[in-house]
Amino acid sequence: QVQLVESGGGLVQPGGSLRLSCAASGFTFSMYGMFWYRQAPGKEREFVATVTNTGTNTAYADSVKGRFTISRDNTKATVYLQMNSLKPEDTAVYYCNAYRFSTPRAYNYWGQGTQVTVSS
Repeated sequence: QVQLVESGGGLVQPGGSLRLSCAASGFTFSMYGMFWYRQAPGKEREFVATVTNTGTNTAYADSVKGRFTISRDNTKATVYLQMNSLKPEDTAVYYCNAYRFSTPRAYNYWGQGTQVTVSS
């Protein structure tokens, strides 16, 4: 079955770094755009970053641009999120998402999330 398993979250001090990983299985990873979203307590889930299926193009939310880097390794069916210069407002559960549209339907898969806490 389809699985997206995030890892790498934890507690880090402001200014620190973390690298999240999301290991995919059960679908053809290289055909899917991959996304990271996050959800802070009491807030809606928000877009963080995306990478195209080939890894050629990326895009970021303004709030993380210049600090976060998304990448993928299709040979390992894994997507990464390198997070530098972390701020307390980056505290959230981070979710991995796989998306592909193939007429007539969309294929949309989510991981279970990993907690990132930025605090001194």
